[in-house]
Amino acid sequence: MRIKTLLKSDKIFYGKLFSLTFPIALQSLMLAAVAAADAFMLGHVEQNSMSAVSLASQIQFVQNILISSVMSVVSILGAQYWGKQNKSALNDIFCISLKFSTGFSILFFAGCVFFPEYLMALFTNETVLIKIGCRYLKIAGWSYLLTGISQCYLAIMKVTERAKSAALISCCTVVLNIILNALLIFGGFGIPALGVEGAALATLISRAVELIWAVLFSFRKDFIHPQLRNFFKRNPYLEKDFVRQLLPLCGASLFWGIGFTSYTSFIGHKGEDAAAANAVVTVLRDLVYCLCNGLAAGAGITVGNELGKGDLEKGRLYGDRLVVIAFITGFASTLIMILLTPLSLAVVKLTPEATSFLTGMMGIMAVYSIGRCVNTILINGIFSAGGDTLFDMYSLAVCMWGIAVPLAAAGTFLFNWNVLVVYACTCLDEVGKIPWVLHHYKKYRWVKDLTR
Repeated sequence: MRIKTLLKSDKIFYGKLFSLTFPIALQSLMLAAVAAADAFMLGHVEQNSMSAVSLASQIQFVQNILISSVMSVVSILGAQYWGKQNKSALNDIFCISLKFSTGFSILFFAGCVFFPEYLMALFTNETVLIKIGCRYLKIAGWSYLLTGISQCYLAIMKVTERAKSAALISCCTVVLNIILNALLIFGGFGIPALGVEGAALATLISRAVELIWAVLFSFRKDFIHPQLRNFFKRNPYLEKDFVRQLLPLCGASLFWGIGFTSYTSFIGHKGEDAAAANAVVTVLRDLVYCLCNGLAAGAGITVGNELGKGDLEKGRLYGDRLVVIAFITGFASTLIMILLTPLSLAVVKLTPEATSFLTGMMGIMAVYSIGRCVNTILINGIFSAGGDTLFDMYSLAVCMWGIAVPLAAAGTFLFNWNVLVVYACTCLDEVGKIPWVLHHYKKYRWVKDLTR
C-alpha cells in the first residue's frame, strides 16, 4: 500500500489519535521540563550539583520504568475494555494496578531514604557527587512513595478519553514544581537558598498536590475511581490477564531501564566533565522525545480500542499508518536535536572539556533519534495494543545486553576508550534493531482481541 494512500484523510483516526497524543505529549513535555529546570537551575549554582542530581534521578528513572510497566498494562487492557464500554472490568483493572504500583513505590522509597549511599555508588565513584546525591535522595525519596498512586489515576483518565484532564493536572503541578524549584534552589521571599535540597523539596510538594488533585478529579461525574470493595476482592480472570501482560513488560522494562541506567553509570565513571555533559544531553533528549512518547501512548489506545471492539482489520490499517508516522517523527527529532545543540551550549555553564563532550554527544543523539522514535511507537504503541509484549524483551536481550552494554562496559573499564566512543556504543541498540522491529511488525502477531 502506497504511503500517500495510507496517510489519506481520516477524520476519525486522526481526530482520536491526536486528541490523545497531544495531551499526553504535553504531559510528558511538562514532566521533562521539571528535569530541565532542575538541571539548568542547579547548573547555574554549581556543575557538581547538576551532575549529582542527574545521577540521583536515575533511581526514580528505574522506579518509573516499573510503574510505567503497570501503566502500560492499564493501557493495553483498559483500552480494549473501554472499546467494549465494560466499566466494571475497568474498575477492577484500576484496583489491580494500584496494588502493584504501590508495592513498587514502597521499595524505592525505602532504598532512597535509608540507603542512599549504596544507590549513588552504583552510578559514580566521585565522592563529592555521592554526598550531594544522598542529600537529594533523602528528601526526594518521599515523593517516590506518592508517584505510583497518582500515575494509576492519570493512566485510567487517558484510557477513558480523559487525557485532557490528566494533562491539566500534570501540567499545573509541573508549573508549580518549576516555580518552587526557583524559589527553593535560589531562595527568596525570606526563604534561604537550599540548593539540591530545595530541588528535592519542590518535587515532594508537587507530587503531593498531584495525587490529591487526581483523587478529587476521579470523583467527578463519569470518571472512573476505584471502588473500595473491589480493592480487597479478587478478580482471578483479570488478575491472570494483568500478570500475563505485566511480566514480559516488567522484564523488558527492567532490561531497558537497568541497561539505560548502566549507560549513565559508564559515563559517570569517565569523570565529572563527562557526567555534566551527559546530564544536559539527557534533559534535552527527554524534552525532544515527548511527542514520540505521546504518539506511542495514543497509538496504543487508538489501535487497542479497535482491537477490543473486534474490528481487527481496522486495527491493522491504523498500525500501518502509524509506522509511516513513526518514521516522520524520527527524522523530525533528528533535525530538532541538531538545532538544539548551539542553544544548549549557550545556556549551560560548562568547562571547555565538558562543552566538547556535549557537542559530540548531541551529534550522536541526532542519529539515535530515528531508531528511538520508530521503535518506541511500534513496540510500546502498536505491539502493546494487541498484547504482543514479549518481543520487546527479546530485542533488548540481543541488541542492548548482547551488544551495546558489553561494548560500553569494556570501553569504560577495560580499554579506557574516549568518552564519545563509549557514548556511541550506548546508542547502538536502538538504531541497530529497526530492521528486526519492522520484520516483526509484518508478522501481525499484535492483531489480537484480548477481552473476555
